Amino acid sequence: MKYKRILLKLSGEALMGKNNFGISSEAISNYAEEIIEIHKRGIQTGIVVGGGNFYRGLQAKNTGITKISGDKIGMLATVMNALALRDVLEKFGVATRVQSAIVMPQFAEIFIKEKAINHFEKGRIVIFAAGTGNPYFTTDSAAALRAIEINADILLKATNVDGVFDSDPKKNPNAKLFDTVTFSECIEKKLNVMDLTAFTLCSENNVHIGVLNLHKKGNLLKFLEGEKIGSIVTN
Repeated sequence: MKYKRILLKLSGEALMGKNNFGISSEAISNYAEEIIEIHKRGIQTGIVVGGGNFYRGLQAKNTGITKISGDKIGMLATVMNALALRDVLEKFGVATRVQSAIVMPQFAEIFIKEKAINHFEKGRIVIFAAGTGNPYFTTDSAAALRAIEINADILLKATNVDGVFDSDPKKNPNAKLFDTVTFSECIEKKLNVMDLTAFTLCSENNVHIGVLNLHKKGNLLKFLEGEKIGSIVTN
């Protein structure tokens, strides 16, 4: 395998499956199976999961909930998803740990880089919850930060499209898919990859970004085995 250690970013919405809220048992099991397939091949796997299936900051608008409180609620939503994904992975026999950016010892370990790396080296999957632990930062930014801290070879962003396009493929059937693209080209062409903070962190720290469609079963393993699936953003 080309990559020894990866950081996978899953959106909370991905766990909804066909539901409108919460966690779909089918969706979370499918993702767990995909993750286990790469784990079996010796790839050390860290995961950052979003919380949009339970709560999004936009929901706080006009409710009296401040942006800061809304973001904190969102962080708690990511913890719920992390605990659920951990249990499903362990049901399939894979040792998994949850590390949180917020101190909550009854629920998860606190994030410590060295401890996370030790888990990887012992064959465990690590799920990083609660974002960065700070409001105003997205889980994309948290994924970029954790990827840098754990020395991941690549940050993989799971989406519902086949990679990075020159325009929205849902609106433009002739949108061009990039197999590979540089960070500077993404800026020049105004390509949508990740939020600006996350994108800048990856660019400045030479962390490649892979963008792929995980709604298509088997894509994660195919991508990591070198098949031309999705897009890779490099320096």
